[in-house]
Amino acid sequence: MLRAFLVLIIIITLFLASGLYVYDRVLPVKFAEAGPLETEIIFVVKPGAGVNSIAAELVKVGAIEHEILFRLKGRLSHDAGGLKAGEYSIDANASIDQIFEKLQKAKVIQYAVTIAEGLTVRAIIRQLQQYEFLTGDITVIPPEGSLHPETWHVIRGTDRQDMLRRMQTSQSKILAELWKDRDPDLPFSTPAQALILASIVERETGVSMERERVAAVFVNRLRKGMRLDSDPTIIYGLNGGEPLGRGLRRSEIDRKTAWNTYHIRGLPPTPISNPGRAAIWATLHPAKTRDLYFVADGTGGHVFAKTYAGHLVNVAKWRRIERKRKREAKANRE
Repeated sequence: MLRAFLVLIIIITLFLASGLYVYDRVLPVKFAEAGPLETEIIFVVKPGAGVNSIAAELVKVGAIEHEILFRLKGRLSHDAGGLKAGEYSIDANASIDQIFEKLQKAKVIQYAVTIAEGLTVRAIIRQLQQYEFLTGDITVIPPEGSLHPETWHVIRGTDRQDMLRRMQTSQSKILAELWKDRDPDLPFSTPAQALILASIVERETGVSMERERVAAVFVNRLRKGMRLDSDPTIIYGLNGGEPLGRGLRRSEIDRKTAWNTYHIRGLPPTPISNPGRAAIWATLHPAKTRDLYFVADGTGGHVFAKTYAGHLVNVAKWRRIERKRKREAKANRE
C-alpha cells in the first residue's frame, strides 16, 4: 500500500513538473514564434468579442495557426478579458505575443483628419461627411468660429457630431486661455469679439509672419472708428464664405449685408471663419504699428501703409502685377 502511494506521488510530481516545464519553457517560445502572415492585414475586433471568438477569427484570416495557443495566452494573461474592440494593423509574421499585446493595449489604427485654419463651419462639415471611417449624421450645426482647426487623430467609427464637440471644446479652451494674457487697451471687450476679429485676420493672410501686422491694421482702424474694409467679410455676407473663384465685383462690394465691413462700422455680428490658435494670439497681441492699410504684394504676402496716399501707391503696383499676369495667362492660352 505504501509502495503504491509513493508511486502515485512520483507520478503526480512528474506530471506537475512537466506542466511547469510546458508553462515556463514551451508556451513562451510558442507565443513568441513568428506567425504565418505573409503580408500586413487589417483586423477588426467587434465590440463584445471574447478571446475564443477572436482566436477563431485570427485563424480564419491566417494570422495564427492554432486557436488553442491564443486561448491559452488569454487564460495565462493577467488581463485576459481586456482585449479591446477596434481596427488593428497586424504585421506580417506577427507573433501571438505581439498580436495579443496590440489588442490588449488598444493600439488601434488612427486616421488623421486635418482641418485647415480659416474654413467655415459649412466647409468643415462637408469635409467630415466625406470620410468613410466616420459615422453618424450631423444634426446640430455649431456656431461659426467655434471649431478648432487642427489635425485630429480618430479611430474608425468615430461619430461626426462628437468630433465637432471635441473641436468646440478645444476652441473654447484656447480662446479662454489666450484671452487671459491679452494686451491691455484693445478696442474690443469680450472673447467673442476677439474671435470675430481673429476670423477676419485668419482669412486675410496665410502668411504666418504677417498675422500680428494684419491684426494691427484692424485694431488701429477700430481705435480710430474707421470701417474695417475687409474683402472676406463681403464674401461671407454674400454666400456664407464660399470661394467665389474670381475677384469681387463692384456690385458685390456695394451690396449691404450685416457682414460687409465696407458698409458697417465695427465688427460684423459673427465670425466669418474658424481661426486657428495663431490668428487668435495675433489678434490679442497685434504688432505695434500705425498701419491702416494693406494690399497684396504679388508674392503671397502684403505690403502695408500708414496713409491712404501710400496705400494708393501700393495698390497701383498691385494692379500692374495683376495686368501683367493676365497678359501672360492670355499669351499662354494662345
